[in-house]
Amino acid sequence: MFLRTVYFFRRLQATSRRAKALRCFATTTELEPIVLRPYQESCLQACLDAFENGVRRIGVSLPTGSGKTTVFVSLISRLPPRGGHEGANRALIIVNSIELARQSASQVERMFPDMSVEIEQGVKHKASGKADVTVATYQTLLRPERLYKFDPTFLKAIVVDEAHHAAAPSYRRILGHFDPAVSTEITVPPSAEECLSSIPIIGFSATFGRHDGLSLGTVFERIVYHRDFLQMIKDKWLCDVRFTSVRARMNLSQVTINTRTGDFNASSLAHVVNTDTVNTLIVQSWLDRASTRKSTLVFCVNLVHVRDLTNAFRTAGVDARYLHSGTPVIERKALLDCFRRGDFPVLVNCAILTEGADIPNIDCVVIARPTRSRNVFAQMIGRGMRLSPQTAKTDCRIIDFVDSHSRVSGIISMPTLFGLDIDEQIEDETLTSLEERAEKLNNDPVPEFRIQDVPEPTSITYIDYENPFSLVHQATGSPHVAKLSPFAWVACGGDIYVLECLGKGHIRIEPLPGNDIEKGQPAFHGHFTPTAAEGFHTFKVNPSKYAAFRRSRRILTAGNLNDAIRGCDTYAKEHVMNGIMLQGLFRTAKWRKLPPTDGQRKFIMKRWGGDKDNDDDGTPNELPIKTMTRGEAANILTRLKHGAQARYKKKMKDALKKASAMEEVMARRARQVVRVGPLSSHVDRDISSI
Repeated sequence: MFLRTVYFFRRLQATSRRAKALRCFATTTELEPIVLRPYQESCLQACLDAFENGVRRIGVSLPTGSGKTTVFVSLISRLPPRGGHEGANRALIIVNSIELARQSASQVERMFPDMSVEIEQGVKHKASGKADVTVATYQTLLRPERLYKFDPTFLKAIVVDEAHHAAAPSYRRILGHFDPAVSTEITVPPSAEECLSSIPIIGFSATFGRHDGLSLGTVFERIVYHRDFLQMIKDKWLCDVRFTSVRARMNLSQVTINTRTGDFNASSLAHVVNTDTVNTLIVQSWLDRASTRKSTLVFCVNLVHVRDLTNAFRTAGVDARYLHSGTPVIERKALLDCFRRGDFPVLVNCAILTEGADIPNIDCVVIARPTRSRNVFAQMIGRGMRLSPQTAKTDCRIIDFVDSHSRVSGIISMPTLFGLDIDEQIEDETLTSLEERAEKLNNDPVPEFRIQDVPEPTSITYIDYENPFSLVHQATGSPHVAKLSPFAWVACGGDIYVLECLGKGHIRIEPLPGNDIEKGQPAFHGHFTPTAAEGFHTFKVNPSKYAAFRRSRRILTAGNLNDAIRGCDTYAKEHVMNGIMLQGLFRTAKWRKLPPTDGQRKFIMKRWGGDKDNDDDGTPNELPIKTMTRGEAANILTRLKHGAQARYKKKMKDALKKASAMEEVMARRARQVVRVGPLSSHVDRDISSI
C-alpha cells in the first residue's frame, strides 16, 4: 500500500510538471511577435553594408538593455548562405556563461521557431555541430574535441557576445580555427581572396573597449555601429536614471593597481572598502535614499565583502541575499527567479551579474566597489537601465561611493562620467540635470585654477627654482624669500631655508612636523648651528670648505615663514655677526658680485658633473660657470650642503611618476572610447593570457 501511495504521488508530481511546462509553452507561443526598434534596424543595415563592402570582421557597440541578442539573432536570419553554397547556412554564437547561452538559445526559439538550436556547454550540453544555430561557451570550445565538431565549411557567421573579451588569447585560439587571420600564431597575412571568402565574425558588446591594453583591432576590422546608454536614455529606449554619490571615509591612495587590467586589486581594495564604517554607511545610504525600491542590486569587491555587507543589511532588518561564483547553478537560478519576482529587495553580488544579467525589474544599483574602469562602471549601472513596464518601474536609482579622503587619479564615478569633478555633490540628479551642470561648467568664464581648462600637454618643461644649479633669482632657490629679508637667505627645498653666516655657522629654518596651524600651533622653528671656531672672527669667504659644527641652538618657533625669517634676522644681527661683518650677509654685499673662487668652481663642477641634464638632441646643458658670481656660487654650495640636490631629485622623480600615471590614465580612457570606424591592431602591451 505504501509503495502504491508513493508511486501515485510521483505520477501526480510528474503530471504537474508537464502541465506547468505546457502552460509555459502556451504563454511563450502567445507572446506578441518582436518588432525591431528603429536603431536595431539601422544596426542591422550597417552590418549588411559592411559585409557588402568586403569587411568580414565587424564590431557592434550597444548598451545593456538595448536588445543585443535580438539584433544578432535577426542578423543571423538575414545573412545568406556563405559563398552561395546552400550547405554553408549554420551559425555559431560564442558566449561566456551558461546563462547567456540559455538566453540566446531561448531568443532564437522564440523569434524563429523553424530554426534548430543546440547548446554546447560542459557535460550536460553537447551539441551535434549540425544545428542551424549553436550557442557555445568559450570555455567549452577551448577543448579541441569540442571545437573541431564545428566544420568551418558549413558556417555562414560567428557571433561573439560580450566581444570586449575577444582580444584575449583564449578567444583568438577559438576564432583562429575558423579564420586564420585572427589566430595568435599567424605568420603570413591572408590574401584578398581568402579574406573575402572567410567566415563573417560579428562582435557585440555594451563596452566595446578594453582597459588592459589588448587591441580589439587584432580581431575586428572596424566598428560599424555604436550607440551609448546616455543617448538611449534620452530616446526613451532605456529607463530614466536618478544619481546619488555618497562621500565615504576611505583612503584609496595606497590600494595597489593590477598591472594587467589597470583596475584596483580586489584583495587590496577590500582592506579599504570592507570595513564596518563603510558597510554601515552603504546600508544607511540605501535606507535613506532607496528603501522603497523593490529590487536593488549591490556590487561588492570580493566574496568576504559580499558576506559582510549582506550581514550589515540583515542587521538593519533588510532581507538581503547574496550571489557569487561559488553559488551552485541550480541555487543561482532559483535565487535569480525569486529576485525577478520581487520576493526580496536586495541582492548582493561580486562580479557575477556584471555581464549578461537580464533582470529588467532592477530599480536600484548600489556600487559598493570603486573602479578605474569605465567599462566595468558602465556595465554595473547598466544592470538597472532596462525598461520594465510589467513591474511599473519608472526609473532606476544609482548610488555610488566616492573617496573623500584622498584624490586618486583614474577613478570612475558618476561625476567623472559626466565630465564633472569627483568632489561635485551629486544628490538625486537626473541625466538632464547632470548634463546641464556639465554644460554650465564648460560655458562658465574660465577660472585660472580650474584644472579642466588646462590643455593636454604634448611635452613637459620644468621651470623649477628648486634645482640647486639654477641661477634664477641669484640661485636663491625661491623668488619669494628675497621679499622677506635683505639678507642672502636661500631655499633648499621642502620649506627649508638657510642663511650662511660667513664662517661663523648657519641659521636654518624648517617646518615643524605634525603641527596644526589652525589650532594655533607654530609652523616653523629656527636654529643656529655655530662652527667649532665660533670665536674666530676673520672675514673669510670660502664656503666650499666644510667646517666642524657645534650643537645647534634653538632660536625661535613661529606661526609663519615671515615671522620666522624676521626673528632669525634679528638673532643674526644681535648674536652672530658684529659690526662691519654684518654687511656681508646682505644680498647686495660687494663680495657677492666678484667672480667665484677656484675652490667654488671645482666643487660645483664636481657635483654638477653627475647631475647633468640633457637637451632634446642628447648633448649636455652647459653650466654658466664663467658668468657666475661669487654670491651665486655661495648660494649653490649652501643649497648643496643642506640637501637641496637630493630633495630636488626626489621631487622630479615624484613629478615624473605622477605624469606617467596620468599619461597611463589618459591612454586607458582613450582605449575605452568607442567610435564607428576602423580599429587599430596595435597592442599597447604584451599580455600572455587571460
